[in-house]
Amino acid sequence: MEWLNYHHLLYFWCVAKHGTVAKACEELRLAQPTISGQIILLEQTLGEQLFVRTGRRLALTEVGQMVFTYAEDIFSTGQELMSVVKGRGTNGQPSRFVVGMVDVLSKPLATHFLKSALKADPSSLLICREDKLPFLLTDLVVHELDLVIADTPAPPNSNVLIYNHLLGESGVTLFATAKLAARYRRGFPHSLQGAPILLPTADATLRKLLDPWLAQHDLSPTVVGEFDDSMTLKAFGQDGYGIFPGATAIEKEICRQYRVQVVGRLDTPKQYFYAITVERRLKHPAVLAIVEAARRELHT
Repeated sequence: MEWLNYHHLLYFWCVAKHGTVAKACEELRLAQPTISGQIILLEQTLGEQLFVRTGRRLALTEVGQMVFTYAEDIFSTGQELMSVVKGRGTNGQPSRFVVGMVDVLSKPLATHFLKSALKADPSSLLICREDKLPFLLTDLVVHELDLVIADTPAPPNSNVLIYNHLLGESGVTLFATAKLAARYRRGFPHSLQGAPILLPTADATLRKLLDPWLAQHDLSPTVVGEFDDSMTLKAFGQDGYGIFPGATAIEKEICRQYRVQVVGRLDTPKQYFYAITVERRLKHPAVLAIVEAARRELHT
């Protein structure tokens, strides 16, 4: 049986991530001849060339790209093992499950899914962090987060493999207090012309769905407020300041929690939700519980 030298693979992986031996030397704190020599030994073991030089950088060959993909899996699994073992805690401390949520994500929807993680392991400590997607992805890559939940997929990155797992999709529903809903439900969607409305800010995915839909129906409602935080938006809606959007998948929960009613449902746009991890194959029990719960609730 042939054995792979994982030190050789580690040096290769580091150079492939950074594109130069010099940067890998800085990270690994090793001399350039050491790393170069170890990579040559790996190429000899595999019987394949892994890099070609393009200017000052090293580019992966076709075989090199395949080896890099396996290396990503191997080292992310090793890091995951360390996180899981260390996360179990000592002296009776609970294991930690750290989730990042994009700050514009619907909080009722995200909360709905996160409850499944606690049900899967009631003894674990659930830690939720909110931020913009790029910052959450940085924390995910360095294993400060176990999972990121977002309404857009992570963009491709040539240096780091991040995997998008589609949780499902949901339509968009407009809600309002009973008084406003009774007034604007009749003749929907044309009744929205001039109607008071509360919207997410311009960079939110939901806003990017709403604006084209309103334009398509030639509607110009009166925008009363724009909000980064979905809970603040819904709180203003609950107080009767205007009509507000939410996920159709949790209509009943929004109506119950905020004591509002459905004004109408948008006919075309769909919201998509993603679990973003550094794992190609999901293994963490809490992540699996969230994904399974989401896919039961959302159409996939």
